[in-house]
Amino acid sequence: MAYSIVPGSLSLSRSVLDRAADRRRDVEWLEKAWAAADTQVMLVAGDQMAVEADRKSLHLVPPAAAPEGTRVFLGIDRVEGAGQTADGRAVFAVLVDAEPDESYAGLREIGGVLNDREAGMAVNVVGLSNWHAIHTHCANCGAHTEVVDAGHVRRCPSCGLSHFPRSDPAIIVLVTDDQDRALLGRHEAWPEGRYSTLAGFVEPGESLEAAVRREVFEETGVVIGEDIQYAGSQPWPLPSSLMLGFYAKATGYTIDVDGDEIAEAKWFSREDLKALVEAGTMALPGNISISRRLIEGWYGEELTGSW
Repeated sequence: MAYSIVPGSLSLSRSVLDRAADRRRDVEWLEKAWAAADTQVMLVAGDQMAVEADRKSLHLVPPAAAPEGTRVFLGIDRVEGAGQTADGRAVFAVLVDAEPDESYAGLREIGGVLNDREAGMAVNVVGLSNWHAIHTHCANCGAHTEVVDAGHVRRCPSCGLSHFPRSDPAIIVLVTDDQDRALLGRHEAWPEGRYSTLAGFVEPGESLEAAVRREVFEETGVVIGEDIQYAGSQPWPLPSSLMLGFYAKATGYTIDVDGDEIAEAKWFSREDLKALVEAGTMALPGNISISRRLIEGWYGEELTGSW
């Protein structure tokens, strides 16, 4: 087993902006950056971002044009010069408490068409926005938390506990058998013909490899051996996952789905997959997903057709 994801094909794993974490507590610098003429601001409502009319790039505004909301510092376009790295243009986001209209779009729609810089900004801010929305109160004492560190920490004024953004690790795996067929499953809520790779969250105290074996066995009854190959990772901030991709070789091939999360699972040869996709009777995961890239890495080339 020697499959791989095409380098650079993971749309949501691109990042150019320097997050400049060392500036998050520098209040004086942050205020100067907010007032600078070249500073750019993203506008975010929930997990939706303001976009340009062509819906292929973010709509970035100067601070003076930004509405009221929670201000989040995203980073700096660093400028190289004179043998050292200097601060360049700052980028912020404002999280607005409003329903997004048609001038906004989500990651599923635009994540694959944004350039590297804006794609990295988008996954960062959507993750932060989702985190802020569900951490308004302290998990320790229940008091309302306050936003500090330029939007990257929420602190409880009552008990003093600091709350940090989280990423929940989840494995996602394409399993093959001794005939080099791929195991794909259909979630119980999905329509007929929609399939994807298997995935699940890593439990406390569990290694990634153990999570791969456990999730595959729990969902399909298929046994995974020692041959587990890391393929790559991709943030999925909907709301807070980090997808860790793998290829794995099965040693037991009998399928017995759990009937809870997975309604159906099948082994597919490359010929099976191609015929079903071309016939329009099988839908693959979207182009921005790591699941799609795992499947294409096994298949050997890009495929058409998606959810």
